[in-house]
Amino acid sequence: MQLTTLNPARHAPSWRGLLTLGLLLCGAVSQAAPEPTPASVPAPAAAASAPPAAVSATARRVYEGTRSQLLQIRTLLKNQDSQASVGSGFLVSEDGHVLTNYHVISQFALEPERYRLRFASTEGQEGQLELLDFDVRRDLALLRAPAGALKGRGALSFRPVERPLAKGDRIYSMGNPHDVAFAVVEGTFNGLVERSFDPLIYYSGSINSGMSGGPVVDEDGQVVGVNVSAMFFAQQMSFLVPGDFARQLFERSRTAKPMNTPAWPRLREQLLRYQDELSARFIQQPWSSAGHSRYQLPVPQEQFMRCWGRGTPADSKGLEFQRSQCRMEHAVFVSDAMQTGYLDMSHEAYDGGKLGAIRFAKQYSASFRNERLGRNDKDRTAPFCKEEFVDRDGLPLRAVVCLRAYRKLAGLHDLSVLVTTVDASTEGALGRFDARGVSFDNALKLSAHYLEGFAWNGKKTSASR
Repeated sequence: MQLTTLNPARHAPSWRGLLTLGLLLCGAVSQAAPEPTPASVPAPAAAASAPPAAVSATARRVYEGTRSQLLQIRTLLKNQDSQASVGSGFLVSEDGHVLTNYHVISQFALEPERYRLRFASTEGQEGQLELLDFDVRRDLALLRAPAGALKGRGALSFRPVERPLAKGDRIYSMGNPHDVAFAVVEGTFNGLVERSFDPLIYYSGSINSGMSGGPVVDEDGQVVGVNVSAMFFAQQMSFLVPGDFARQLFERSRTAKPMNTPAWPRLREQLLRYQDELSARFIQQPWSSAGHSRYQLPVPQEQFMRCWGRGTPADSKGLEFQRSQCRMEHAVFVSDAMQTGYLDMSHEAYDGGKLGAIRFAKQYSASFRNERLGRNDKDRTAPFCKEEFVDRDGLPLRAVVCLRAYRKLAGLHDLSVLVTTVDASTEGALGRFDARGVSFDNALKLSAHYLEGFAWNGKKTSASR
């Protein structure tokens, strides 16, 4: 499964690197869509052109009761009226506080000298917005309109956590899809996504780019979630940030001073806290078994990762292999070009008995050399790598550990660990572990934890030495 945040109507950021993430940021719609990058992918054109589903009388009532609090959030060039992206948001106070997704306003947050924020109401009223705070981990942002600009429009309230929804309850998503018009989408609450590091609501309903940051309400008009992403190439599979995280951000930062400088220091602070929790929870988990007859290979618990496997057919006449790949399906969106805060790992076990030692060695070595470790770019340095031979209770391993530093997020790195067994002439296993956005100390801990997952699984045979 691949999560894609519904981009603000500009281009959809892409997710990966995380190739199996299938979600769209339901965020801002942008005017010129660049190539999708690893954290989000634009919604398919077919989905955008599909006729809207008919709404019920309840949906019409709910929309009429909340339309005054719905807003379109626009990111404009500083000295022009040309819009760079468009998303959605909603009023949460009479004082003009507005909630939306972080990815909707990320351009302004990172480059306030180039962009500005404006709102548009369902009746066409427009005005300026200022950024008070954000929660990048949950993809939320708190904005505020000038004093009195949105007075008298009311505010949406949050459904109390003491009254949880039941699976199958009808809920209603609001927003402005593809910068076309304000809309209501009727759907179903299906509980929380399984194996997600942070809580994420699974919503059966079609939300599209431009709806990011819009509210999802119950039949009483109380907010239960915030539009954030949709499953790529799937029907009626969308995802919401639970409303209580939005409420907490509002309560925590409603009196904050406006942010007028680039948000990198605050991003760094939030990401450092997040990676500490992620690393600690991952290291606490024992490794599962890969089921290989010769080697113990590190396979993670699937508490917040998903694993897939494949192998060669039983009647294969060449190199035989078994492959496993595990990854988190959620990344932290920083910008259209940068997603971080996730773990990804894989291993391949090879049997070259049908090839012979020389042909096996050639293919086995090529597999190791073909691993990509990144390069020097505007966001990260070139990888700095160290190679060593490691003894794991008599199992010899060749290990390469690489770090790439973030240029604007001091103290954060991308970690890559490559490991291959070197004990046999026609058998072997190659593993890779990646951690995006971790501190140097946590990179060392994660590397050690990964290496501890390799060991013998029984005795080696003389024929394979």
